[in-house]
Amino acid sequence: MNILVIGSGGREHALCWKIRQSPRLENLYCGPGNGGIAEVAECVSFDTTDHDAVIEFVQQNSVDLVVIGPEAPLVAGLADDLAAADIKAFGPSAAAAMLEGSKGFTKDLCAEFNIPTAAYAKFSSMEPALTYLAEKGAPIVIKADGLAAGKGVVVAMTLEEAQAAVKDMFDGSFGEAGAEVVIEEFLVGEEASFFALTDGESILSLATAQDHKAVGEGDTGPNTGGMGAYSPAPVMNESMVKRTVDEIILPTVRALKKRGTPYKGVLFAGLMITKDGPKLIEYNCRFGDPECQVVMTRMTSDIVPLLEATIDGTLDDANVEWSDDTALTVVMAANGYPGSYNKGSVISGVNDVNQREGLNVFHAGTKRVDNGDLTAIGGRVLNVTATGSSVKKAQARAYTGVDAIDWPDGFCRRDIGWRAID
Repeated sequence: MNILVIGSGGREHALCWKIRQSPRLENLYCGPGNGGIAEVAECVSFDTTDHDAVIEFVQQNSVDLVVIGPEAPLVAGLADDLAAADIKAFGPSAAAAMLEGSKGFTKDLCAEFNIPTAAYAKFSSMEPALTYLAEKGAPIVIKADGLAAGKGVVVAMTLEEAQAAVKDMFDGSFGEAGAEVVIEEFLVGEEASFFALTDGESILSLATAQDHKAVGEGDTGPNTGGMGAYSPAPVMNESMVKRTVDEIILPTVRALKKRGTPYKGVLFAGLMITKDGPKLIEYNCRFGDPECQVVMTRMTSDIVPLLEATIDGTLDDANVEWSDDTALTVVMAANGYPGSYNKGSVISGVNDVNQREGLNVFHAGTKRVDNGDLTAIGGRVLNVTATGSSVKKAQARAYTGVDAIDWPDGFCRRDIGWRAID
């Protein structure tokens, strides 16, 4: 079969890498792709926001399945338009993707259906939000309501930090995403990520993971799209997984079905494991990035039948198998990220790392230029991913890969996986 993946990041490289392994695959396309994806798929230059252009490409190239990687096309309704053209697409409808498209939407759904989450309030103007902050104090969490590339969350440890975050959001630091602001109670516990496929009725639990969002070692500094991740998450034991499914995932799937907007795709629940059990921090309507890289590395099953079962409503009969090894990925980012950074610097040594046992480099913000050089064109640029029998061994192997890559204009955190190792 012919498959098209939409996206250009490390998540999409990991999906293409995994789909490439399927015996059912004939041709694999990715639009727009990146310098690493080009090694496993044919990259297609079209504007993925032009849904008619996507549909035209699918029809002209006899594509049987479209896998939508990022959240923005899902929130914009690409899955709906593909379905209307009788094209199989993996990813939720725009109505269901509001789970990620609006944090306020998700908080309201949690309140209505008694899904455990942090207490919250929503604001569409600055002054009431500042008054609420004065009443609640700090620590407290400030979130831009809309899509902000994983950066629209501020965990404020002081009232001054919280006030500054609210002012920044309403002053436009996150564009339209900050037109409404959600303020949440500060939850105490350990963060974890949980992934499940759902066809709108049945659920197939996938893997757990933990990521490091902060740019600095020890999980300090501003939030990013993610500086590294590992799977499985030690804090997510069998009991905690069951509680997550029973108390959070299943009620969400049933709630959306009841509302007439059934969810079909992958549900990515960002969790806080508290003394009272799991609480939902946020939902994402797609695989995480960089969590997808470690989840795909551990999956031993063919992913293509799982994607089809999700679309066709046959997940109840599906199974998935995993490696017992830990997978850990380290993000190499451009100097200056998550602030301003330069583009065009040359990277070398990546192919050598890919030849080493237990190592694989997924590309995010890369491009091959005419002379063959690999160049950095984004903030998060490479995901050096390793496997090992423990988090510590996977971590050690991953950093041998990092150290073998020659990129003076990049940096990484040197402590990915530290919580699990501690």
